Amino acid sequence: MAESRLTTRGRTTVPGGVRKALGVKPGMRLVWHVMPDGKVLVRAKSKSLLELAGTVESPVQGVSIEDMKAWRRHRA
Repeated sequence: MAESRLTTRGRTTVPGGVRKALGVKPGMRLVWHVMPDGKVLVRAKSKSLLELAGTVESPVQGVSIEDMKAWRRHRA
């Protein structure tokens, strides 16, 4: 079991074994969840949505302006 102490300023050090198990590095964010039964769940926030942008190729093909105009003419 890992243990740390809370300072008067609300800070603590995440024990080395916990950091290693979570794969966290300096500067990474931790997300804390307080469960209804009082237990605390901590997870490493790996990446933001902005960091993930562009990492997956979209299955949707582009549509030309002319194709959009044709759709509008048929709809009227």
